[in-house]
Amino acid sequence: MRSNTKSAFSGALALVLTAALGPLACKKQEAPAAAPEPTVAVPTAIPATPAPTVTISDVSLGKSLGAADKKVAAATDTFKPKDTIFAVVSTNGSAASSTVHVKWTFQDGQTVKEDSRTIAPTGPATTEFSIQKPSGWPKGDYKVEATVDGGAAVTKSFKVQ
Repeated sequence: MRSNTKSAFSGALALVLTAALGPLACKKQEAPAAAPEPTVAVPTAIPATPAPTVTISDVSLGKSLGAADKKVAAATDTFKPKDTIFAVVSTNGSAASSTVHVKWTFQDGQTVKEDSRTIAPTGPATTEFSIQKPSGWPKGDYKVEATVDGGAAVTKSFKVQ
């Protein structure tokens, strides 16, 4: 009988363990929770800042420049054949780099001289240019045309007599 008691005990123990562990063994494994999708930071548009603008406010002509300020000492639009002719381009605005360009022409549009200077203004500025001809300029009508960075041109007419 002893073996029956032991066998009954083993059977009862097996039944208890099966009852306790059965739901765990038969339980379906759930699919792992989906990982959250990574969030991608979408850059927000940075408002465009207008490019620095430099504009021409004036072009002055004269026979000499002030020593300190490099501006035309006495404005004129009439010159003698052997005068040095100065053009001072006054600009407003600021930029890390801008190019002031001048083109000097004779009556029929014949180019006498072209010149340019790179500037880095932080407000009002002046840039000087000049032409001279030791043998003398032919008498007639001339023009100087100034631009900044290829923008609108400012033209001044003058005479050599």
